[in-house]
Amino acid sequence: MDKQQTTQIVIGEKTALGIEFGSTRIKAVLIGEDHAPLASGGHDWENRLEDGIWTYRLEEVWLGLQNSFRGLADEVRSRYGVTLDRVGAIGVSAMMHGYLAFDGEGRQLVPFRTWRNTITEQAASLLTEKFRFNIPQRWNIAHLYQAMLNGENHIGDIAFLTTLAGYVHWKLTGEKVLGVGDASGVFPIDGESNSYNARMKDQFDALAADRKLGWTLADILPDVLSAGEKAGTLSEEGAKLLDPTGRLKAGIPLCPPEGDAGTGMVATNSVGERTGNVSAGTSVFAMIVLEKELSRVYTEIDMVATPSGKPVAMVHCNNCTSDLDAWMRLFKESTEAFGLEIDKTTLYDVLYRKALEGDADGGGLVSYNYYSGEPITGFEEGRPLLARAPDSRFTLANLMRTILFSAMSTLKIGMDILTEKEHVRLDQLLGHGGLFKTEGVGQRLMAAVLGAPVSVMESAGEGGAWGIALLAAYMLQKQEGESLEAYLAQKVFDKNPSARVDPKAEDMRGFAVFMERYRRGLAVERAAVEHLR
Repeated sequence: MDKQQTTQIVIGEKTALGIEFGSTRIKAVLIGEDHAPLASGGHDWENRLEDGIWTYRLEEVWLGLQNSFRGLADEVRSRYGVTLDRVGAIGVSAMMHGYLAFDGEGRQLVPFRTWRNTITEQAASLLTEKFRFNIPQRWNIAHLYQAMLNGENHIGDIAFLTTLAGYVHWKLTGEKVLGVGDASGVFPIDGESNSYNARMKDQFDALAADRKLGWTLADILPDVLSAGEKAGTLSEEGAKLLDPTGRLKAGIPLCPPEGDAGTGMVATNSVGERTGNVSAGTSVFAMIVLEKELSRVYTEIDMVATPSGKPVAMVHCNNCTSDLDAWMRLFKESTEAFGLEIDKTTLYDVLYRKALEGDADGGGLVSYNYYSGEPITGFEEGRPLLARAPDSRFTLANLMRTILFSAMSTLKIGMDILTEKEHVRLDQLLGHGGLFKTEGVGQRLMAAVLGAPVSVMESAGEGGAWGIALLAAYMLQKQEGESLEAYLAQKVFDKNPSARVDPKAEDMRGFAVFMERYRRGLAVERAAVEHLR
């Protein structure tokens, strides 16, 4: 498509804008009617530990959103010579889970408690037992019940409880809604109604009744919408929040806000049964679309939903690349001490590839990437840790292989439940996220870790921002009765190439040895948590 044609698409509002709030980057992507990215903008941000709570400040949400949109609009102006004052549709996505509570005047009651916090063990355990359904510590309902158990003063003032995506969507449109995928990380979803489970809602309200709070869950939770439904329009106030220059016009339709798990499924065409994807960034999680419900409750497995409501088994680990990135910063500092300037991409590419030169098992090294707690292995706190025996082969290649293996090991523990105990079958597993950016390295090692082929699509590099843009486009362009699965398969991914890597026997044998060492060494990590303050 030439520049003139693209310009006409932008002017003709045949576009969709996707915005995603990731854990380290906020990104905006504009796509055309062929679903290919036309322009993008971004803003880096970081969560912070304040008073023992991992959080982001809401003013940072709006600063990052505005910077991302401004960067995208500047790119549209530079590339196509037009001012971006309208788009066809908008979608908002963000990290799933967390706790954002507001009073009747819209005032935030407590700092945003993100998915990274592991402070709700008591509540999560009690609710899991009560509902006979696994409630992870990250979920909004676990945070709410823990605040009730703690006797926190703000509980009686809650008028609205939502996620980060739901909060931004609310401010842009005035609508208090969530997509079913994001909602499935707030409270359990009934697969028949694609809304909150009525039995469990009644059970929770009964638990809260003696506190005389003045509200029920129906009063404070967002309404639930499925992919393809309209979720309001950009208000005058919302347009100014998104674009303070005043150029962007109100009235643009928005699709239901979604979580990063759902947009990751969309961005990798993993929304049909027996498909799955692995998202590997600050956290790592695998999403497997099931043919049937699991036989029993596993505290290591979250049951969530695709944006169209299909049941999904989710293995979520709080820690993935944070420790890896810390090592890379150290290596960069080392090169700078010698007066060498190496750009970030080159540094990562060279050192990632070095891992393929290491011993298959990492040479006797073991590493734990636990910056925060890790529920799958029973840790409420974490300590990044590298350990080795005197006769370990401590080389750069083995160090890099060990650090990369460490980023994937907890995921392996959860995935074994699905493959070995529940005999879940997969036709395809797609990878996306920062761990897969260096071609062939993270992909090859992940295939060995999971014992299954892993594919990476060229388009998946745009990540969840592209995924939520696709959901906005689906709302705008779908035909009557056209499912999300059919739309993606036939109109988006029909010509989208992917590179597949099958697991190598030597890598699998090496990782098995590493994993045995990793499991034994968890006692060392536990001692580190206890004694290193």
